[in-house]
Amino acid sequence: MKIDFTHKQAAHCENGVVSNLMRHNGFEVSEPMVFGIGAGLLFSYLPFIKVNHAPVFTYRAMPGLIFNRFAKRTGIKVKREKFNSPMAAKARLDENLKKNNPVGLQVGVYNLPYFPDEYRFHFNAHNMVVYGKDGGNYLISDPVMESVTTLTEKELEKVRFAKGAFAPKGHMYYPIEFPEALELEKAIVKGIKQTCRDMTAPVPIVGVKAMRWVAKNIRKWPDKLGTKKANHYLGQIVRMQEEIGTGGGGFRYIYAAFLQESGKLLNNDALLEHSKEMTIIGDQWRDFAVDASRIYKNRSSQTDAYNKVATQLEAIAKKEEAFFKALRKAV
Repeated sequence: MKIDFTHKQAAHCENGVVSNLMRHNGFEVSEPMVFGIGAGLLFSYLPFIKVNHAPVFTYRAMPGLIFNRFAKRTGIKVKREKFNSPMAAKARLDENLKKNNPVGLQVGVYNLPYFPDEYRFHFNAHNMVVYGKDGGNYLISDPVMESVTTLTEKELEKVRFAKGAFAPKGHMYYPIEFPEALELEKAIVKGIKQTCRDMTAPVPIVGVKAMRWVAKNIRKWPDKLGTKKANHYLGQIVRMQEEIGTGGGGFRYIYAAFLQESGKLLNNDALLEHSKEMTIIGDQWRDFAVDASRIYKNRSSQTDAYNKVATQLEAIAKKEEAFFKALRKAV
């Protein structure tokens, strides 16, 4: 039971799943286009939610929102299901595979045996495609991996019903209806406008205001929490940025690619210029991650290292605030 499904590696799991499912159904849509139309770019600080004993810092929209927004804006209908019973979840998955219908799954990372050990921690918002079954093994297309792989029935059940924050509860999803053609132009504009609203929102946990709040806290952490815990929190920022689904810098590069593709499609030179600027911002996020990692790995030679990375983050916030205000005017 193997569906004729083409695996294509992507920078981020949810974008990659959507792009690959769209391609399977006859629509050539790039990963950056999915991400941009789905308004996936974000920064959010959720100190009241803990993952691995540290606050949540997220650089993307909540799991599932990218596909939902992309689908709504392009006229696609998506079916989503969650399950209380692993047996029911398995039965529904097998039913879809028998109908030659590959499906997306939300899973936990920690128990994925094909992930390197350093990337396996309790993060339950990873996405993959199941495109068939060979005996007792499911055929897996994980877009962040170079090639396809397999999971046993027990292994797949374990990651589909992982416990903790954002527990997937067997979550599966797949498109069920499509328009004759995708009208991307209006969808692009809607996606850009939402991202600009989100990144300049007047609330402290989202967008550039959240970046400034984090920067302010970074300065306080060593005295307030002690060096060990402060380093753990700083490590969480970098892990969420650079190791989980491409993170802050990587998402900025994907968004830059989206703006470049959109600028050509809409014949909008301003979007092409904004694409170059977003690439530079992505580089600044990477510099921030390098300097922050030196601190928690005790390799920083800076005596005032925490204040230095806080200042870097404040500078990025200033850049992004100006960027998204200008981008909003460009569409």
